[in-house]
Amino acid sequence: MVYLEGGPGFGCRPPQDFPMTQAILDKGYQMLYLDQRGTGLSSPISAATLALHGDVHRQADYLKLFRADSIVKDCEAVRKTLTEDFPSHLKKWSIFGQSYGGFVALSYLSFAPHGLREVFTAGGLPPIGQTPEQVYRATFRKCAERNKAYYKKYPEDVDAVHGLAFHIKSKGGLKLPSGGVLTVRGFLTLGRNFGMHGGLDSVHDLVFRMKTDLATFQFITRPTLSALERALSFDDNVIYAVLHESIYCENEASNWAADRVGRSLREFTWLSGAPQSAASVSEAPLFFSGEMIFPFLFDIFPELEKLAVVADELAKFLGWPELYDLFQLARNEVPLYAATFIDDMYVDFAIAQQTARTVKNCRQYITNGMYHNALRSKTDEVMKELFALRDDPID
Repeated sequence: MVYLEGGPGFGCRPPQDFPMTQAILDKGYQMLYLDQRGTGLSSPISAATLALHGDVHRQADYLKLFRADSIVKDCEAVRKTLTEDFPSHLKKWSIFGQSYGGFVALSYLSFAPHGLREVFTAGGLPPIGQTPEQVYRATFRKCAERNKAYYKKYPEDVDAVHGLAFHIKSKGGLKLPSGGVLTVRGFLTLGRNFGMHGGLDSVHDLVFRMKTDLATFQFITRPTLSALERALSFDDNVIYAVLHESIYCENEASNWAADRVGRSLREFTWLSGAPQSAASVSEAPLFFSGEMIFPFLFDIFPELEKLAVVADELAKFLGWPELYDLFQLARNEVPLYAATFIDDMYVDFAIAQQTARTVKNCRQYITNGMYHNALRSKTDEVMKELFALRDDPID
């Protein structure tokens, strides 16, 4: 069983730190946690390692090789090496794709199904046939719903968030431990946690810490700034920021789709400028954005700042190759078992269902009782349901 991490741009944790390891071993599998190219132990990408490849154009060309189609080729190279001496009936392997890892899994089913015995995904049915704009219109809608849930659970944070935004603006931004400067718009990207189990609480905790610091010291303390930075920065996972929109692109440019869509929505007008006076709080609470990546993030964090020009070149690139083969997926013979979450903030449920209908031999466990990170937060439940799909065929 090969595990494909979400992201893009995140390596795997050690096996002993991953909650699904024991469940997979108990099912009789050997387990391989594969760091996708550019992450973990697979030659991680940073501004310094990219610089070794030359100028901005060479760096951009190099980064074009880090999408799902290339990851599938890597997987096949590893599989053929590991199974070289195996009997023929054991040369295929199983894969498990979490979130973006599921996107990779559907590319795998498209271009190298001969290497697969079975596929499992959790929150990972990609938006096949959708433009980046269509994807972000759907995910912004779900993000707005989660903002409403946040302020319903923590109504005191309506005033608190607006007050903190006003404080950040008055200081011209907050200096972060890494050297970056946190702006109001950077602060309002904290909502990327809203789609996780415990996500509303984690954002509230940061807001509460900031508010308490201001009440006690009239400034935000370093421990709180460090916690904010950990929650917001992609400096250690630059692939996520630089290539995030490209995972939705086939033969088209993203042109910063999330930024363009967000600016058109009333709830996210702060993307076009700083919030207005505190007097408008009760009428218009400040909504946090979700997993979207915006150009201004490359002005906030030091590592991303070094890659701003590269990121912009990639956003304008028109030649992204196709990631899925609809004809192959329509005649797919490899069993696909998918855990799909109705309230997923990152992988829109309605779009996921369109994808499910295009893939032959796809069976789903669908629930409104879990969020996107259920594989980590509710491991036993997810694994039980997925293996029930495998082991209990419908008559």
